[in-house]
Amino acid sequence: MPRRHLHITGADGAALSAALRDLRTRLGVPQDFPPAVRAEAEEAARAPRLPELDATGIPLFTIDPPTSVDLDQAMHLARRPGGGFRVHYAIADVAAFVTPDGALDAEAHRRVTTLYFPDGKVPLHPPVLSEGAASLLPDQDRPALLWRLDLDADGRVVGTDVRRALVRSRAKLDYEGVQRAIDAGTAEEPLALLRDIGTLREALETERGGISLNVPEQEVVERDGRYTLAYRAPLPADGWNAQISLMTGMAAADLMLAAGTGILRTLPSAPDGAVGRLRRTARALRIDWPHHVPYAQLVRSLDPHRPAHAAFLQECTALLRGAGYTAFTGGEVPSPALHAAVAAPYAHCTAPLRRLVDRYSGELCLAAVAGTAAPAWAVEALAALPKEMADGTRLANAVERGSVDLVEAALLKDHVGETFEATVIDVKDHEPKVGTVHLEEPAVVGRVESAAAPLPLGSRIRVTLTSADPSGATGVLFTVA
Repeated sequence: MPRRHLHITGADGAALSAALRDLRTRLGVPQDFPPAVRAEAEEAARAPRLPELDATGIPLFTIDPPTSVDLDQAMHLARRPGGGFRVHYAIADVAAFVTPDGALDAEAHRRVTTLYFPDGKVPLHPPVLSEGAASLLPDQDRPALLWRLDLDADGRVVGTDVRRALVRSRAKLDYEGVQRAIDAGTAEEPLALLRDIGTLREALETERGGISLNVPEQEVVERDGRYTLAYRAPLPADGWNAQISLMTGMAAADLMLAAGTGILRTLPSAPDGAVGRLRRTARALRIDWPHHVPYAQLVRSLDPHRPAHAAFLQECTALLRGAGYTAFTGGEVPSPALHAAVAAPYAHCTAPLRRLVDRYSGELCLAAVAGTAAPAWAVEALAALPKEMADGTRLANAVERGSVDLVEAALLKDHVGETFEATVIDVKDHEPKVGTVHLEEPAVVGRVESAAAPLPLGSRIRVTLTSADPSGATGVLFTVA
């Protein structure tokens, strides 16, 4: 089944809570931080290593979901006097708090990434850091890696710099508020430029053959005192903001490649068979895909608010499988080096509060710009990082898949035997009577089985809910009505 996103805005019942506790146990999810780790984090929060450069005069702002407090990035956008743009992008400086080979460092390597459950998260770093002293919260001085990216009038990067600096965010914004302000024309220039720069970068992405999927998120919403699932299509502001991060990740990859030491996020090109299968899915969903139209161009033309388009976008995530990390040292040419969806070398460097590798890539980029040798602790970790990140990513994916299945089952457990309108979005190649359906209301994507005829890919059918087990034993299952 394609990877699905989940955002939770409400609480769930006792059965779901128990099932989520069991999911944590089954997956071996880390629990509380050990006392030595908490003590080291509290000491670091009181006395971080502060940089000499004071950049608190730059009026940065953050864009995150309203409830987020682990804020990795803050930005300021401006026009350059001679034309083009200047992007200041501050990234939380986790290395200012974490001592190599200390208890906090060891625990971060054990956890690898922040894990998100419907009823809370399991953070990479203790909250005293990730939600406090290291987070780029508004009106607080914070150590950061401050990127300066100069762009020409077409949005191409023509100058890159990154250095440690003390920064101060002025405002914590959210996507919906940003979209409203930009659409209404009330956004001040540093925010209004997000659309200008974002759309230019999207055009460049299309030009180089890159792909950004606007995959609808499953969201738990409250209606009349009850909770149900709905779909949330990403806003344009989500995409513009993501382009700033992608641009920085591409700049980081270029710096590390030029220096001969680094770690890249890589993705192989999709095999011809996978694209061919998507073409069959497009035909079944009645999506016009002329042979002369590249895949990336088709994806950009789709409307995630339309059920058939949303179903196709979900299927497109299959082309993103196989992503990994490639580390390199000594000036060697890494292989693989490209990220097929970005269509360029790319590195993870903008989420160090939530992802282990970003602390290392940031440190290597600082050394590359300064023209100095990379810290030994960062270089020595490179050999093990790809496997650590692969293991951590697998766990995060298992948490996401398991959580989605449990939420769906909890919300549908009282509706076993009822019928629903659904669209068949996937049929197994060797089992044409088994596949996946996409319900519009509630927003559920689940397994379906047919006792008689093969499933009609792309068609609307009526299905009966035969199983919805919040304990996690069987999950959600539909049969053709």
